[in-house]
Amino acid sequence: MDEQIVLYSKEGFDFIKNKKNNYSLFFNMENKNIIIGKIIDFSLIKLIYDLNDDIYEKVNIKTVDENSVIATLLMKHLFNDLGLPQRYSFINITKVIEQNKISFISNSIHNEKPEGMPKDAEQMPIKNMICECDILTPHKMRFNCNVLFEDKMNVPPFAEKMVGLILFKIFSRVKQFIENVRL
Repeated sequence: MDEQIVLYSKEGFDFIKNKKNNYSLFFNMENKNIIIGKIIDFSLIKLIYDLNDDIYEKVNIKTVDENSVIATLLMKHLFNDLGLPQRYSFINITKVIEQNKISFISNSIHNEKPEGMPKDAEQMPIKNMICECDILTPHKMRFNCNVLFEDKMNVPPFAEKMVGLILFKIFSRVKQFIENVRL
């Protein structure tokens, strides 16, 4: 498949299938009251999960150093009725700062199961995830996240649209929160 497919598009949020097991999401964020580049750090990642406690059951972020954290994220068992396992992510996230861009590069940790995960929970088969925050102006940012699942992952078409809807819910809350911050 060479052509991108828009799976979900709403209110400036686009979730696109680039090719098998490769997805991207895009949206802009703007707030004239803050310098947006100053809030793009690991606390933003924690905010994403804190604003979505209906989707995430447990979140643990452990600082490795100023540019790296280990994150353990347990999703609520959203698809239990469909017979699907509860999922978690266990990832190393590295922050890279360039001129007018802050990137978060996430890679799954596979050599151990994190503490406190239900015994029947399965790790999300994410190969890597790269989230780039392009600083367009001091008050405006373009968010671009690319997710690559492992080859063994086979996402059925109905699930792709559900993933888009869940991501929209997650990131629209974060976008709304940031756009409404008043300092």
